[in-house]
Amino acid sequence: MDESTSSLLTSHLLGSVPAVISDDRKTTTYQGGEEQGTFSWKGVFSISSYKPYFNVDTDVVLDRIKSSLYPLNGNFFSKIVENPDLYGPLWISTTLIFMFTALGNCATYFMDKRTDKSTTWTFDVSKVNVAAGVSYGYVGAVPVAYYFLLQYLGSNSSLICLWCMWGYSLFIFMIASILLLIPIEFVRWIIILLAGCASACFVAVNLKSYMEGAEMLVIVSALILQFALAIFIKAYFFP
Repeated sequence: MDESTSSLLTSHLLGSVPAVISDDRKTTTYQGGEEQGTFSWKGVFSISSYKPYFNVDTDVVLDRIKSSLYPLNGNFFSKIVENPDLYGPLWISTTLIFMFTALGNCATYFMDKRTDKSTTWTFDVSKVNVAAGVSYGYVGAVPVAYYFLLQYLGSNSSLICLWCMWGYSLFIFMIASILLLIPIEFVRWIIILLAGCASACFVAVNLKSYMEGAEMLVIVSALILQFALAIFIKAYFFP
């Protein structure tokens, strides 16, 4: 076999020739979590436009979860601004649906069992729909409302970053849901109030650091909404 034939055959081996990528297929550069260039609402309804926001590994998600547990640490946006993700918020929201439903029914059973030993186990299926509406609805709608509010007030903001921050702010309710299985009412109220305060402070502090010169009314309203969510979780799912 001559040298030219050998060269032709080996050129087809994997890794023998570097891939050449044309200029029109190069990766688009992202800045601040949004694609540079003119914004188009068509991308909102395209699944492919959300693919970059699921390109995170376990270490990144765990690091952001840990940051959400430090409510007074206002550097969360500095961690996500270059690569905001929707994987964490979607996973947290979906997990909360099952936790609110399953653990809520268990907690109700434990409380009833303390006062009435003849109580039998029942499962309230309607809580699934309410949990889905609260979890997905809150994480989806509230950031959108604040995005348009901030745009109206003249403050530049990223909708993806707001979705990311609000999604991770709910992680503490996963821990609280487990602790709410304790069949002692005043302890349960202390747990949910502490969780609500931590989640509300996390949102307020990071929102304040994210918006320069933000109006205090915006910060306070976000804090109240987050705290009200905690009260609703306790009152409906863990009565």
